[in-house]
Amino acid sequence: MNEKYAPLFETVPLPNGVELRNRFVLAPMTHVTSNDDGTASNAEIEYIGKRSRGMGLALTAASNVTDLGKAFPGQPSIAHDSDIEGLKKVAQAMKADGAKAVVQIHHGGVQALPELTPGGDSAGPSPITMQSFDEAEPHDAREITESEIEETIKAFGEATRRAAEAGFDGVEIHGANHYIIHQFVSPYFNKRMDKWGEDRYLFAMEVVDEVVKAARTHAGDDFIIGYRFSPEEPQSPGIDMEITETLIGKLVEKPLDYLHVSLFDIHSETRDGKYAGIERVELLHKWIGGRMPLIGIGSIFTPDQALEAIEAGNVDLIAIGRAALLDHEFVKKTEAGREDEIINVFDPDKKDKHELPEPLWQQFYKGFYPVPRTDQ
Repeated sequence: MNEKYAPLFETVPLPNGVELRNRFVLAPMTHVTSNDDGTASNAEIEYIGKRSRGMGLALTAASNVTDLGKAFPGQPSIAHDSDIEGLKKVAQAMKADGAKAVVQIHHGGVQALPELTPGGDSAGPSPITMQSFDEAEPHDAREITESEIEETIKAFGEATRRAAEAGFDGVEIHGANHYIIHQFVSPYFNKRMDKWGEDRYLFAMEVVDEVVKAARTHAGDDFIIGYRFSPEEPQSPGIDMEITETLIGKLVEKPLDYLHVSLFDIHSETRDGKYAGIERVELLHKWIGGRMPLIGIGSIFTPDQALEAIEAGNVDLIAIGRAALLDHEFVKKTEAGREDEIINVFDPDKKDKHELPEPLWQQFYKGFYPVPRTDQ
């Protein structure tokens, strides 16, 4: 290994006592490769196993906790006990080289695709018309009922139980990217007049509490619980850094093991308000105050970029997403001193298709994941 990269391979302790072997995290990436019923496919197992190699922590693609929450074709499901057998194979593949394997548990809310849900349904905090993943036309989403809210909270807990039974090391609560937990926090999506609208953080906190309770009941003390969030959204009025400051203040009081900020660029700056112009991760690092690690992500395509982000001191772990799709040996090559061999440009004519499963290759080819390309 080139010694300058040694900081990337330092161990990282989590609050629950688990120690990650390095600072690399496999980002949770939509792969559209599960079977139509959400069970694990052989192609998915091979894909996730390869990309977990070398990582300290590996995250699955967003996995729906209810059928109503399905937001992608080929999305993995963790909504039924019948999913567990396939999930065991996913966990084994992810853990085979020593990574800690974590399921990202998810509900699409108003972004759920009616073509994939029972009865062509889509529901979230408030009614809205919107266009989601690969939709040719917008769809109408209804307001989710109070009883369905309670059922959804319980479903996150049941998903946690299934994750433990399948042999995963933990779960990550998907509270980012305009999905249901994010939607309840957002003043743009949540216009309810009941308790779920009066306190827009309530749903998120209830989900966290349910997941923690399920983990305590069905898993050991070393079961990892993380939470992913988006710090700002472009809609107005939407989530801004002041709202995120309040959210972080609530999350750090929970028995979580890490927070994971969703960013397209790890060095992106706050858009508006009193924190405008300050790097988001700098603010988040300050608000977390060392109480749990922060995973940063966004436009990391080289080991030097990963090292720069760590040495800046605002994040503890680096999630590798698009770079791991381009080259599943990103971490292994860095560790072996072969960083010059890392493939960090998409080649649409590459014979092995970057060793991606065909459905994901097609999405990549169409530009679903923006990356440097040889044909541009």
